[in-house]
Amino acid sequence: MKIGTPKEIFEGEARVAMTPESATALQKLGHQCIIEAGAGVAAGFSDQLYEAAGVEIAPTAEALFESADVVTKVRPPTEAEVERLQKGQTLISMFYPAANENLMKQAAERGATVVAMDMVPRISRAQKMDALSSMANIAGYRAVIEAGNNFGRFFTGQVTAAGKVPPAKVLVVGAGVAGLAAIGTATSLGAITYAFDVRPEVAEQVESMGAEFVYLDFEEEQQDGSGTGGYAAPSSPEFREAQLAKFRELAPDIDIVITTALIPNREAPELWTEDMVQAMKPGSVIVDLAAERGGNCKLTVMDEKIVSENGVTIIGYTDFASRMATQSSTLYANNIRHMLADLTPEKDGSIVHDMEDDVIRGATITHDDAVTFPPPPPKVQAIAAAPKKPAARELTAEEKRAKEVAAFKEATKQQAIMLGIGAAAMLFIGAIAPASFLQHFIVFVLAVFVGYQVIWGVAHSLHTPLMAVTNAISSIIILGALMQVGSGSWLVILLAAISVFMAGINIFGGFLVTRRMLAMFQKS
Repeated sequence: MKIGTPKEIFEGEARVAMTPESATALQKLGHQCIIEAGAGVAAGFSDQLYEAAGVEIAPTAEALFESADVVTKVRPPTEAEVERLQKGQTLISMFYPAANENLMKQAAERGATVVAMDMVPRISRAQKMDALSSMANIAGYRAVIEAGNNFGRFFTGQVTAAGKVPPAKVLVVGAGVAGLAAIGTATSLGAITYAFDVRPEVAEQVESMGAEFVYLDFEEEQQDGSGTGGYAAPSSPEFREAQLAKFRELAPDIDIVITTALIPNREAPELWTEDMVQAMKPGSVIVDLAAERGGNCKLTVMDEKIVSENGVTIIGYTDFASRMATQSSTLYANNIRHMLADLTPEKDGSIVHDMEDDVIRGATITHDDAVTFPPPPPKVQAIAAAPKKPAARELTAEEKRAKEVAAFKEATKQQAIMLGIGAAAMLFIGAIAPASFLQHFIVFVLAVFVGYQVIWGVAHSLHTPLMAVTNAISSIIILGALMQVGSGSWLVILLAAISVFMAGINIFGGFLVTRRMLAMFQKS
């Protein structure tokens, strides 16, 4: 099967849907690759690199569309590109079907199958094809770099001979893929980073990356901002007011704001109002990653950088991924490659468009001369929601005391039973065994009892460090057993020999395990 990639004609788009590396991987799957001349130049991939990877160079887009079985793109196709599609041909690209219904119908009328990479369901099995997450990760990183480029100070604090430099304070609104990437970048640059999200379950992720999660003083029990597919759900009016009040409180102290909040199939929610911008210090920066959907900031202008009256820079670029074209092309081409691997499971490389497959069905928007958008919900959810457990009631002092007394009584009862059984056994053995044996047996029983209490009283996490101590104890056991070997009783000699054997296994085995553990930390 021949896979072709034309040059992106959207103004300013530098990405390409096939790299020399991904082409090599596709050819190993048995496919042929073709690319339009100059398609990868803006991303840093020359035609010579593609030729060296065994890729055929097509002189024009028309020639590529005529010869390719599968066409891969980054941006949604134009009407002219859809007109070039042939019956039975497959197009794989970003498409945004909800906003391009006419293009969908046009593609269906042409008899082409369209796989929209932006429609890949967010389930575990589809992560390798999740182009939206790949691009959002880059956008979050690049947003911090753009903010730093327009911010007049260091991110990290410094103490120098010329004076003290305070660290920058960064607020990230929305802790999705882009938000987490921004948090990680800002934190690594040394900024004091805050993050807010309407989904309470992301607080742990935010804090694990070194940022401080911003909590709201909001008591509405039903408010839960978790939506489907890893997105946030719309908030109640009361929650929104509490949210805006918190942002107004933070605005005067924040140097850089990065907004990433989006809700599927809706305009971006307005979260940073004009009065918040006015409350910020001159020289502060706002980077609005939701600019393409109207923006989270009231003053954002799509694809432009403006400066407010009080000196706050507001960046509304929508091409952050394209500004890192080499990296984003590499990740996107890998997403495409994984999608093609799922579409062509047979050894002959032919497409098997399994509409029962959650991933393929979810991403397919036209097939068999029909529009198949919107898809049904996937059978497997991205995150299995655990049932909410009622909060545990804190025990009173009297209840805690009663619980401790009950636990003590239970433990005492068990020990009394064990001691009773042991005493009965000792009396029985004392009645039938010689006095010389009984003396050794008492020492043995006491050693077992003490050893049990010592070893089983140690937490499981400390068992490995305890290995050195048990080796020392085993050495003492061997010495004691060797002293007993000279005893006249054959039973004592047998028990002593067994003790030497078992303690020896413990010592040598302990050293072997320790050596293997140390080898794990040695560089090869």
